[in-house]
Amino acid sequence: MIRASQAPAPSAPEPDPATAAPVSNAGSPGPQAGTGGDVRLGSLLSWLLGLAERHGLELDTIRPASNDASFRRYFRIDTRDAGRSLIAMDAPPPQEDCRPFVHAASVLRDAGLRVPAVHEADLERGFLLLGDLGTRTLLDRLGEKPGDSEIDRLYRAAGQLLVTMQAASRPGLFPDYDRALLERELMLYPDWYLARHRRLEASDEDRNTLHGAFELLLANNLAQPRVHVHRDYHSRNLMVDDAVHEHGLGLIDFQDAVYGPITYDLVSLLRDAYVAWPEERQLDWAVRWWESARARSLPVAADFGDFWRDFEWMGLQRHLKVLGIFARLYYRDGKDRYLADMPRVLAAAQAVARRYRDLAPLARLLDRVEAGADERGGQAGHRR
Repeated sequence: MIRASQAPAPSAPEPDPATAAPVSNAGSPGPQAGTGGDVRLGSLLSWLLGLAERHGLELDTIRPASNDASFRRYFRIDTRDAGRSLIAMDAPPPQEDCRPFVHAASVLRDAGLRVPAVHEADLERGFLLLGDLGTRTLLDRLGEKPGDSEIDRLYRAAGQLLVTMQAASRPGLFPDYDRALLERELMLYPDWYLARHRRLEASDEDRNTLHGAFELLLANNLAQPRVHVHRDYHSRNLMVDDAVHEHGLGLIDFQDAVYGPITYDLVSLLRDAYVAWPEERQLDWAVRWWESARARSLPVAADFGDFWRDFEWMGLQRHLKVLGIFARLYYRDGKDRYLADMPRVLAAAQAVARRYRDLAPLARLLDRVEAGADERGGQAGHRR
């Protein structure tokens, strides 16, 4: 039986190094001007100053470009070319390494995908100057309440973009999405979601249930055909610009790309942590992707029913991982905006676990954890 932990409530996190200090737009910045004591930002500005003439940078326009779930920060800078801007990435070593980003950008561009151009790089210090794919993500576009036909067009385009990436797959270009990595991800659920967020202590029986379910998921995941995997192919990482690309979509945040299960990115897209679609719509998009994949000779299951089971089991691995990641982002990194997305991710995980007989013990455990949280008023695990 899972018991509520008697450990003290988690302490407040250390200051988040990924949170940018306000950037001044006044004047032309020198090495430390407008940085608010932010040493990294001062160093970035000094680096950009040496590139300003070559790229026409208007450094007094620098401002935060986006939030990130890592230590990386992004800043947008206008240029002397009207309407053109560039993105400066700050990826502080040793927490981050720019090399995988630069490598993945090259691989994906060669495959025909629209990704940010790498104009300049200081790999030792963790600075990149990148092309700007705009400000509107697929999630932003969905927030504009497009009609069903436009939604369908966007998701079909995202599916075709994914097929293009996967069709260019070759072993050895990206790290293997191996058992050790998949298992490490699954352990985020007990380590961060159960122990920290729900403040629950698992019994031996519960640990055995998790171990048995994880072994089933790992066996399925590792048996799937392997392709290039973005690992976060979803609505916040697809950029929409109908004017500049055949499908109007660009791709960002690909630095963690691996070589792994063919269903991973599709389930990331269709069972997104940030938007939920009815299952009949997921099935329609999945069938269209599956047909396109077969036409491109990708190694998908010949029977769609077999493919759908692989899709669902891969999704369960991802959703358990994401629950742990969202909890870790809150307790370790002080980022609370992901808490609101937890119920959507949890519902997707529970639905799959309940659907398959082999996963019934896991389904009962998930249900018991959440029922216990409801009995405690739903406040278990929240920092005070």
